[in-house]
Amino acid sequence: MSGSQPEGPSTEQRRAAAMQALTEQRDAYRRPEGVTRGRRGLLIVNTGHGKGKTTAALGLMLRAHGRGLNTTMFQFLKHDTAKFGEHRTLEALCIPCRGLGDGWTWRSRDLENSAALAEHGWSLARAAILSGEHDLIVLDEFTYPLTYGWVPWADVAATLQARDPRLHVVITGRDALPELIALADTVSEIHPVKHAYDQGIGGQIGIEY
Repeated sequence: MSGSQPEGPSTEQRRAAAMQALTEQRDAYRRPEGVTRGRRGLLIVNTGHGKGKTTAALGLMLRAHGRGLNTTMFQFLKHDTAKFGEHRTLEALCIPCRGLGDGWTWRSRDLENSAALAEHGWSLARAAILSGEHDLIVLDEFTYPLTYGWVPWADVAATLQARDPRLHVVITGRDALPELIALADTVSEIHPVKHAYDQGIGGQIGIEY
């Protein structure tokens, strides 16, 4: 039948296989040795061409906020007047979020101005990173200014290495520099398998914005 889904294992077969695998994992588990305890600031990078990089960073902000950590976000492409769903939620929770750009680069009428905004935005983010006033800082869409050469990597690397050792920094965006990946503690690459947009479905309120 046209459009029918391929048949896979039955629910009972999936359950039986899973229970066997889980039992083996449980019996083989040994607590890792040498894992540190206490707080240590992490550099986390969410990259890749799939959907969810900023969404994951926002989830970390909510988790940190729930634990009483002081969090803030700098967005390097979105402008300061953006009022997407995340901005409304962060405002309600009194979590600072600052737009530093002039919108998506493919819509920019003045790329030199976009570059200047990114450079100025980095000066603000850099000051926040070195201030010692925050527990977690998100640099959203920051891979783009790095990739475009609008912000010097050497200065970013020096700043990240000079930060308070307890400060967490999260960087999002496509095509993270190899140098950034090498410096990071945790890197997640989100790979697109399917996207509704490819099927002609436009962005949805509360999902994309």
